[in-house]
Amino acid sequence: MNEQPAVPAGAPTFRLSTDGYAPGERVAVWRELYGRKLLRLEMEPLADAPFAADMAVQMLPGLGIATGTASLVRVGRSRELLDDGDDGLLLQIASLGGIGSQLGREVTLEPGDAILFSNSDIGGFTFPGVTDAIALRLPRSALLPLLRAGDDVLLRRIPKRAPALQLLVNYLSNMREALASAGPELQQLVVDHIRDLLALALGATRDAREIANGRGVRAARLRALKAYIGQNLERPELSLDRAANAIGVTPRYVQMLFAAEDTTFSRHVLSERLTRVYRLLTNPAFAERSVADLAFEVGSATCPISTARSAGITVQPPRTSEPEQPVVKTGEKIGFLVGCREQARRRGVAEGMGFEPTIRG
Repeated sequence: MNEQPAVPAGAPTFRLSTDGYAPGERVAVWRELYGRKLLRLEMEPLADAPFAADMAVQMLPGLGIATGTASLVRVGRSRELLDDGDDGLLLQIASLGGIGSQLGREVTLEPGDAILFSNSDIGGFTFPGVTDAIALRLPRSALLPLLRAGDDVLLRRIPKRAPALQLLVNYLSNMREALASAGPELQQLVVDHIRDLLALALGATRDAREIANGRGVRAARLRALKAYIGQNLERPELSLDRAANAIGVTPRYVQMLFAAEDTTFSRHVLSERLTRVYRLLTNPAFAERSVADLAFEVGSATCPISTARSAGITVQPPRTSEPEQPVVKTGEKIGFLVGCREQARRRGVAEGMGFEPTIRG
């Protein structure tokens, strides 16, 4: 039987940058190759600044995500480009704001606001200067049925402070690295979540709102919660109440998010801290540090061994024979290998989420 070739994991991602071109070539390359041929957009550079651009584009099933920086003055669809028959939608978010124009209307956006364009109509977005931008491109048929107002949402300002837009922007940021290695199922799930959040930001139908609250919103908040924990792991004062307040929900809602993953806030924090201790203990630069010292460094206010035991986590004693470096493999249980101070630095810790230790020798 012939073996099927392995399918590379991860959403297809490519970088568009002017770094590799001489200054005199950048405008022509960006406008013709990247703009008109690849992205099917007209792009005009700022007249009073050297042109530079650096964008990352991720292609998901039914969704394109572009993020980056460019010294552009205008991006949009011209009459010439409409011949491609693309009737999709384009959501634009710019750090400096700007002016959107289409369908005979103009809308002024403040920094961080969003606006939705139609790819089947002439129009575009004018930037006031060099800007960081996020653009989402998706089929019209995938989004408009989820909206109460249908086509009427085109060229309407979505304020930066709209809760659904904030969730969307944070979710895109938190998922960027994960998408680089995501398989097809996770990619599709992310697309569903983004559509949910877009629908809420633009005005979802009742049915779409109910689905979004139970799917996209929960996923975005859980990602935001885990990101907050990761960024504040070394702080001993990290708590359920602080985390809930940081992402704008109640402590009970945080508990419900983790309960859906068959865990708790405290166990997740413990797992993340112990995973970080494991990385430190297996780093030669920390060879002379004890397990307790490193645990305090990552924010644990108590000895991780006793904490693990009180949480019902198995603590395996060291072997008396001379140990080798631990072999860490994926497993269901969390194990924390500890020994005397001299052995701990060589045995390491395997009490992180998803680690099950095996010692050779």
